[in-house]
Amino acid sequence: MEYEFVSPGAFMMLKVKLGYGESLKAEAGAMVAMSPTIDVESHLEGGVVGGVLRMLARERFFFQRLVASRGPGEVLLAPSCLGEIMALDLDGTGDYILQKDGFFAASGEVDISSKVQGLIRGLLSGEGFFLLRASGVGKLFVSSFGAIYPLDVPAGEELVIDNGHLVAWPATADYSITKAAKGWISSWTSGEGFVLQFRGPGRVLIQSRNCRAFADWLIPYLPTKKG
Repeated sequence: MEYEFVSPGAFMMLKVKLGYGESLKAEAGAMVAMSPTIDVESHLEGGVVGGVLRMLARERFFFQRLVASRGPGEVLLAPSCLGEIMALDLDGTGDYILQKDGFFAASGEVDISSKVQGLIRGLLSGEGFFLLRASGVGKLFVSSFGAIYPLDVPAGEELVIDNGHLVAWPATADYSITKAAKGWISSWTSGEGFVLQFRGPGRVLIQSRNCRAFADWLIPYLPTKKG
């Protein structure tokens, strides 16, 4: 499977060349254009249970599945948010955990399932009790709100990251949830609340913008009903 990124930046798209019989899974509604040799169909990854768990993770019940069933062809995909796309290689030895909007597309061999967080992590992380887990062998494409930036945490060191800026991290990463400031009042009035403290080694992918912060900024500008 060959791919390239089109129009790098906030309006980035992904172009994938599929050989005869190859398939690609993507978030619902991602297809922009495709060759007539390719079929697009809904795909229920992991069956009904898997679909329900994805909905609990605030993802779509169905994925798109694009199959080069009548010969080789190309597919052009675009994420729903303004931001970048990054390709990750899965070799079967390490999985990735994705925040609720992080999954964009993957080669057909990659498995996308739901990961259940513990009670405390689910309540405090801001990401809920369910996240996505990518495993298997193949290409994984993640998308972001804003630019994607990798942060390397060396062995023996720690890094504090705002949970609203997380995109993806290795399933083996060690992290805990803590308040942003020393005191509870400062943590909440600073606008940060709880943050995630990662311990190295590991690479964490973050996004340059925070969806919740953007929504809070946008609300005052939205029209309201007049009595």
